[in-house]
Amino acid sequence: MKHGKHYVDSAKLIDSTKLYDLNEALDLCCKSATAKFDETVELHVRLGVDSRHADQQVRGAVVLPNGTGKKVRVCAIAKGPAAKAAEEAGADIVGDDDLVAKIQGGFMDFDVVVTTPDMMSHVGRLGKVLGPRGLMPNPKAGTVTPDLGKAVTEAKAGKIEYRLDKQNIIHVPVGKASFGAEKLFTNLDTVMDAIAKAKPAASKGQYFKSATIATTMGPGIRLNTLKYGV
Repeated sequence: MKHGKHYVDSAKLIDSTKLYDLNEALDLCCKSATAKFDETVELHVRLGVDSRHADQQVRGAVVLPNGTGKKVRVCAIAKGPAAKAAEEAGADIVGDDDLVAKIQGGFMDFDVVVTTPDMMSHVGRLGKVLGPRGLMPNPKAGTVTPDLGKAVTEAKAGKIEYRLDKQNIIHVPVGKASFGAEKLFTNLDTVMDAIAKAKPAASKGQYFKSATIATTMGPGIRLNTLKYGV
């Protein structure tokens, strides 16, 4: 694969055989962000679990202390007091059956969907639409909850969901390069700690197989995960 000049120059700063401590890795990450836009810093973690087994699933959600740097559009599917609470918390779109029908018709102008348990019988019809996009509400992610106001507030504040893909890898954003290494460290440490605590009881052997951070257009930087003890 041929890379551009900026990528090649950034890659020269990084020793691909070294495992970097988080602070050093993030300093390099910020230096490698040379694109003309504010690049997202992404974390990619390969875990020593098998996602084909239900008792080895790793999934959850965590609020990034410094947010994601992205304006999040929240869609709340609810009725009555829950709908009012979502509106007061700043939800961008609020509705019930009419909104479900609108989404079935192709409306997708949002980044997060939250709902209440009593509405899941209606929201369930959207599985084929929301599921492939990773937008289906789920209790484990805190997007199906009676406290919709809190769910909206957390989503707006920078709550992210992490989950295994079929290759047993978790991919999540941890902020923008413009945040600087200090704020990015707080976000990254929060995510890594959450993933460590989510280790399934059925997981045997080494849990963190590898962890890498990279900006949108930059090279990967391998992390030393010994701090997290799994």
